[in-house]
Amino acid sequence: MQTDGQRRSRPLGITEIAFFACVTAFILLHAFGANILWQGLIALPMIILAIATAYRTVRRILRGAIWRLRNRLMVAYLFIALVPVVLILAMAGLAGYVVIGEMAVYLANRELDSHLAQMHRQALVLARVPARDPEGVLQRTEEYLHANSFADFELVATGAHDLRYPPDGSLAPPDPQWLKTVDPGKRGFGLAVMHPAGKPEGLYAWAHAAARGNTVTIVAPIRHELLTTLVPGLGVVSFIDPLSTAPAGLTGTGNVGRIPAKSNLVDAQVEGLYPVDVSYWGEQQKPLKLFLVVTTRFSAVLSTVFQKPEWNEFIFVGLVTVFILLLLVELAALVAGVQLSRTITGAVHELYEGTQHVKDGDFSYRIPVKGHDQLADLTKSFNTMTVNLGSLIVVAKEKERLESELAIAREVQNQLFPREAPKLKTLQLRGVCQPARMVSGDYYDFMRISDKSVGFAIGDVAGKGISAALLMATIQSTMRMQLSHTNGSGPVPHSTASLVATLNRQLYATTAPEKYATFYFALYDEESSSLTYTNAGHPPPMLLSGSEFQTLDSNGTVVGAFPTARYGERTVPLKPGDLLVAYTDGIIEPENAYGEMFGEDRLKDLLLKHESADSSEIIAHAMEAVVEWTGSSELQDDMTMIVVRHL
Repeated sequence: MQTDGQRRSRPLGITEIAFFACVTAFILLHAFGANILWQGLIALPMIILAIATAYRTVRRILRGAIWRLRNRLMVAYLFIALVPVVLILAMAGLAGYVVIGEMAVYLANRELDSHLAQMHRQALVLARVPARDPEGVLQRTEEYLHANSFADFELVATGAHDLRYPPDGSLAPPDPQWLKTVDPGKRGFGLAVMHPAGKPEGLYAWAHAAARGNTVTIVAPIRHELLTTLVPGLGVVSFIDPLSTAPAGLTGTGNVGRIPAKSNLVDAQVEGLYPVDVSYWGEQQKPLKLFLVVTTRFSAVLSTVFQKPEWNEFIFVGLVTVFILLLLVELAALVAGVQLSRTITGAVHELYEGTQHVKDGDFSYRIPVKGHDQLADLTKSFNTMTVNLGSLIVVAKEKERLESELAIAREVQNQLFPREAPKLKTLQLRGVCQPARMVSGDYYDFMRISDKSVGFAIGDVAGKGISAALLMATIQSTMRMQLSHTNGSGPVPHSTASLVATLNRQLYATTAPEKYATFYFALYDEESSSLTYTNAGHPPPMLLSGSEFQTLDSNGTVVGAFPTARYGERTVPLKPGDLLVAYTDGIIEPENAYGEMFGEDRLKDLLLKHESADSSEIIAHAMEAVVEWTGSSELQDDMTMIVVRHL
């Protein structure tokens, strides 16, 4: 087994070696002024390897730490107090680097576009007035282009008065099809790679204008002098070919600009780049991808933007001040964390000792109380907990026993519900009960009376839990006992009213006065296709015939409440396609967040919508709609439904 010293002295892995190699390569490339594309290619794997190395280092340190809480708290303080600030500062620095660089290249690119637009305006003026004063306009154009560092330009004008400058120039107007390809925005100017006769190939600015039947084309080489004067004092501006380390086709031997001097210690050098598509003059080739690169400093960009030198110093002094304050706050937080950790770990050690005694069953152990803070209250709470823990264990065991009994009761109750419905040629029965708790107080049952008759019942016992489930079992046994002597064919030999009345008397005699149930019982005779029922205070079932609903209202009070209650019965015919739905109040009475019940009307709409669906699907849709209506996964009441379809 390795010791902590062996873990700490373990040699570097492949990830760490690769990371340090990338860092070394990046520093060398940056120091020797390598192309920014090569620096980016090294920077990306370097960042990925830095994250992996940091993760592996932290993991190795945590593994080497001993199990004591004090060391873990120290690591936690570092991650909570120090690491986030370092990350924020690093993010702020990186964001500042990127923003300042992009701001610099934006300023240079905007000025370059402005110069090109001015060249286009001169071409447009020359195209509009060649007949009146061509020589004067040409002279003013020459003066403007020379003033804007567009030296050695060539100009050709065709139309009412042909012009050419210089007179021996070989520039020809561009092909209109080429113009449409390279200038879809129709700005009339841009950059192109050219190889004029007698001149070297290079990067040129071009402008083309057409007016009043005249065309004017101007081209001029992009010189270092032009880029240097775009934004005075900004820094070095150039075009870079990403596949080469040299400036892309720039001409001129003048001053190429210089990087501004540092204004303070934190005035870092930044680079910004902007991709530019450069076409080949007169050729249908894929554009050349160049980068406009600006090398500058923070202070130069801020001075250019704010136009006030004092703002530059103010910003940098503010940044340094904030950094120092953050460092001091972090050091103070670290010292306070060490002191707090000693207090916390001492109390935790005492708690650990106490838990060891409790684990061994020694509930008489007491932790010494020190101080008057929350930790002292915690030790007092622990001592109180050990006093009550024995009784809590007894309570937990009792609860476990009750839950086991409830699970058994749930399993027994599931056996009481019919496993399958009796099958008749003209009638289909389906029923489902979904309890709100472990056991349900709802009741439904299917009973075959003869080969051509069947009975079904649905009820809702007052209350919930085991007592309601026991009363439900009593109702089922009573009804099945009354119907058990019938087993044959022929007409229905029972009166639903008398069966319900007998059930009422037996429940009243054998249960507490507050125990009662709503009850609906029906007998179906296949020969007459009629349904005889008694409704003892139960929510009226719905009979859907075509698109019309008929409610099978109550004809008696609840069962088990009054010993002398009288019950009536009613017979309704069933036609092929009729749909009878019986349900408990757990279907129609659940409320939404606004206290509005689901209601019978919504149930009717749902039945009309799914009338042609299978009976099991109708029940599933109804219960799903009720759950969605309440907006809660917990049922407010037991949900039971029977669907009877006449075939």
